[in-house]
Amino acid sequence: MLKGKKILLGVSGSISAYKSAYIIRELIKAGAEVKVLMTSASLSFISPLTLATLSKNPVIHSFTHGDQGEWNNHVELGLWADLMLIAPASANTIAKMANGICDNVLMATYLSARCPVMFAPAMDHDMYLHPAVQQNIVLVEKRGNIKINPDKGELASGLIGEGRLKEPEEIVKIINDFFSKKENSPLKNKTVLITAGPTYEAIDPVRFIGNHSSGKMGFAIAKSCAERGAKVILISGPVNQAISHPNIQRIDVISAEEMYHEVEKHKNSFDVAILSAAVADYTPEIKSEQKIKKKEAGEELQLKLKSTKDILGFLGKEKNKGQVLVGFALETHDEKTNALKKLQSKNLDMIVLNSLNDKGAGFKSDTNKITILDKNNNCIEFELKSKQEVAEDILNHVETLL
Repeated sequence: MLKGKKILLGVSGSISAYKSAYIIRELIKAGAEVKVLMTSASLSFISPLTLATLSKNPVIHSFTHGDQGEWNNHVELGLWADLMLIAPASANTIAKMANGICDNVLMATYLSARCPVMFAPAMDHDMYLHPAVQQNIVLVEKRGNIKINPDKGELASGLIGEGRLKEPEEIVKIINDFFSKKENSPLKNKTVLITAGPTYEAIDPVRFIGNHSSGKMGFAIAKSCAERGAKVILISGPVNQAISHPNIQRIDVISAEEMYHEVEKHKNSFDVAILSAAVADYTPEIKSEQKIKKKEAGEELQLKLKSTKDILGFLGKEKNKGQVLVGFALETHDEKTNALKKLQSKNLDMIVLNSLNDKGAGFKSDTNKITILDKNNNCIEFELKSKQEVAEDILNHVETLL
């Protein structure tokens, strides 16, 4: 899958920079074309001559080159690549990626790149686990970049733990699998409609009825769909999530009514719909135009609620031949029984069951534990995983239904 692919390798300051030579060699052997960017710190660990010889291309480590100070066009490099790989990615470089700090040619190219970006953290165990580094990694991933998890093992400090740069052969396999999945996925060139996050149902201009959904699961699914070559329409309730991918069209809404109308607009244009949003079941019958003042002590405030429109049920009734409809069920008791009822009553092809009884699953968490049930009477239980891994499991099953 790597034959003819254009890979931009960014090397930052880490003792594991020597592995970049082996990464280049494996990529070249697989038929890829490689160009290399280096930070000034990385020059202390490996020679640009070594990487230029292996890549068969000049290595760029500053904004200019030559006696006349000719410009190294980082924008052009960002447009050239099919994939940018930053390996090793030091704590310093990850921090710059997270905060948009552009003080070297590697970062200038990263900020200009329109291609997918992978980054492979490499640092000492305690540095890797530091809350600041972990927070930066989460932010970089939220923006659509793909993390290559470090290995556990002996580190340069003599300690043993997580933080060791993944071996070159494994990194190249991950890249190959990425392109393979993108090129061969049944989702390639399909349109996928995804809903994510909560809805807020206004009581007055200040207060609302809502829930604890963070949107993390829906955004992880959107990211994975886009990486498989799908065109994604992501309709999101109010969340603090960022996502950036040329295949993703994001539409922000607030209320269940707004989400319903946006879904209705696209009811005939999707191949797959994955409705992961936690849409409110009820909304205030009357929304006050003014802030409701607090009653005197002892007085009660009563709200009359009405049902919101059933978005999932609507799509189930309107579903065209060939469209695949996926719902979610968050349950606290009789989980499978309730999920199966929803699968059948809403005319779904597949339902993803979450239980709030499972530790590490549900709202706000970075992990999830799911069971997939489908119209073919399949029932597949999964272990607790990161939500990005769960997204892959969900899409793998969706592809079997296509």
